[in-house]
Amino acid sequence: IDSAPIALRHRRVFIFPTLHGFTFGAALVMMVVGSTNYSLSLGFALTFLLAGISIVGLVNTFRNVIGLRVTMGRSEPVFAGEDAQFIMHVENPFRYDRYSLEAVRHGRIARFDVSAQGWSTVAVSATTEHRGWLDLGKVTVQGRYPLGLFRAWSPIRPDVRVLVYPHPEFTPLPPEQAVPQLGNTLDVGIGSEDFVALREYQLGDSPRHIAWKITARSDELVTKQFSSRGSAELIFAWSSLPVLLDIESRLSRLAGWIVQAEGSQASYGLSIPGTEIAPGRGIEHRDQCLKALAVYDGGIAR
Repeated sequence: IDSAPIALRHRRVFIFPTLHGFTFGAALVMMVVGSTNYSLSLGFALTFLLAGISIVGLVNTFRNVIGLRVTMGRSEPVFAGEDAQFIMHVENPFRYDRYSLEAVRHGRIARFDVSAQGWSTVAVSATTEHRGWLDLGKVTVQGRYPLGLFRAWSPIRPDVRVLVYPHPEFTPLPPEQAVPQLGNTLDVGIGSEDFVALREYQLGDSPRHIAWKITARSDELVTKQFSSRGSAELIFAWSSLPVLLDIESRLSRLAGWIVQAEGSQASYGLSIPGTEIAPGRGIEHRDQCLKALAVYDGGIAR
């Protein structure tokens, strides 16, 4: 694993002929043989001219890659099944432009140029299949400019990873729960702030809530009902999910609920084994909940 910034120095840049380069070299050999057999001075001149051009191309192909500096940018989390984008910043500290460069990872190619003493931002994509952390792994920075006869490349392993959330399963949201003392939801019969109504006495009612004056006039026990202000919260609990669902299906359903709740600007919390997240809303709260699902490991949120 390479620490940033990664400098592509001489010792880590390799160069080798391409298929076109081998074909070109074979053609030069045949030209030399033909010129020797028929004593063609112009044939030798053309052969040596083309050989000299190929050598210049070799030097410039190596020069096009050498000296670049690579630093990694911030990669945004994605849902499983989406393409993750690893952001690379490539710096060219020299006074000449770099052309037709490529960043290759697992067969996926991102092409870019870098101006003299400038920067270029490259997005290297990766397919995601499972939740959790996805490492970038090995990336090859390479180029065949200017002639395509040689390929210069440098393999790098940046220390960077991206978080993959569970694939969301969209199902109807569970019913809201009222949390006393918060928000604007009226909780009748639960609070003790505002008088609402009277009802018949029930076993277990507090004597402090009995309307003694009315009871004295009617000889019937009557209890006062009070209300308080509360907040309707969505609590996405592991225990509320069907027992037959496996772990990944549970995480996908919870992820879908979180996305839907955030989209409707509702207040929601999360309760899974090993992790309790208080109700809230906003992108940071959503990401906190989704991260807890992404790294869930049997009750241990890493």
